[in-house]
Amino acid sequence: MIARRLFTALARRAAIAPLLWMALLFLVPFGFVLKISLSQTALAQPPYLPLFAWTDGIAGWKAALAALSLDNFRLLVSDDLYIDSYLRSLVVALISTALLLALGYPVAYAMARLPPRAQGLAMMLVIVPFWTSFLIRIYAWINILQHDGLLNQILLALHIVSAPVVWLSTDRTMYLGIVYSYLPFMILPLYATLAKQDGALLEAASDLGSSRLQAFWLVTFPLSLPGIGAGVLLCFIPIVGEFVIPDLLAGSDSMMIGQTLWLEFFTNKDWPVASAIAIVLLVLLLLPLLVYDRLQRRQLEAR
Repeated sequence: MIARRLFTALARRAAIAPLLWMALLFLVPFGFVLKISLSQTALAQPPYLPLFAWTDGIAGWKAALAALSLDNFRLLVSDDLYIDSYLRSLVVALISTALLLALGYPVAYAMARLPPRAQGLAMMLVIVPFWTSFLIRIYAWINILQHDGLLNQILLALHIVSAPVVWLSTDRTMYLGIVYSYLPFMILPLYATLAKQDGALLEAASDLGSSRLQAFWLVTFPLSLPGIGAGVLLCFIPIVGEFVIPDLLAGSDSMMIGQTLWLEFFTNKDWPVASAIAIVLLVLLLLPLLVYDRLQRRQLEAR
């Protein structure tokens, strides 16, 4: 009895740890960013007003709260620069995620059908790119795709093209870099879901007269939907806010929201507008998470 009470007390304390972690590393920084987004730009250090000081007293805090406004959020809605950046980020993330799913699902399916020993080797090959710095991998693609890079040299040597092709500073190169960088994030959750499926289900479908294609669409694919959802979220959410790949590989005709955020924060020194951009981006990214969580709860309740 004493041991059970002790275990219950320890379990309750352990349950508090994630809440404290979330509060310290998310809610508190979010509060600071939200406060800055409601402030006004100023030529000062820090570059925004009003500031809250413990020595101001209640009257000073009330005055500071009254000075907060939604002007920065109104600017985001009224300025085409920010609207276009959000739309471009969403479109790029949707297209990239679709490409990642189309490429990652066959790879994960093939890995799940390998013998157990070969699965470990395949898993290692998928994870190997993570052993190299992300920036080094992107700069390697720049060297490969530049005007006199390896790809153009091979194409010229094989007489496929008569002149070097312009690869860099294009959207196709940006998509190539995104797919290359995020493909493991799509493969791993899909593989984890597909590898756990019971092969007896496919045998039962075959005994009932289903072809391999029918068994895949009626059995394998529906059971892999949780892995698809996890892989899509793992890729879509960070791609929306991606900065490095579009900045290094894409053209400068239109910017994604990560580039706009960098421009406002570091070049224009407009911290309130940059904070407002971050807040809106966070809200947009919370929506697919809430939808996925609701679908997961429905599946659990249906069981």
